[in-house]
Amino acid sequence: MSETVESVTSGVAGAELRQFIERIERLEEEKKALADDVRDVFAELKGRGFDTKAVRKLIALRRKDPNERAEEEAILELYKSALVGVLAAECDQFAHGFGIEAAAF
Repeated sequence: MSETVESVTSGVAGAELRQFIERIERLEEEKKALADDVRDVFAELKGRGFDTKAVRKLIALRRKDPNERAEEEAILELYKSALVGVLAAECDQFAHGFGIEAAAF
């Protein structure tokens, strides 16, 4: 075990490790710069009157596989329909309690 530690701390392995770390640090700097650029674009977008939350949602949708997106939309529509059915039944019960025909709503 100490042999491995010694070879990493000195010689070629240490230099190689330092190169990896420096590459990662450069990439992290680039990532931060890109994040700042994206933030600037969103600020410009907002300044022009666009809803940034909606734009972020559009970007997320475009990033998804079309089949995955279609499946999610179908499930969402199914859940909406189920909820509308439950709300309609509750409305009927509420109206019936007051002797009102639900169609009168």
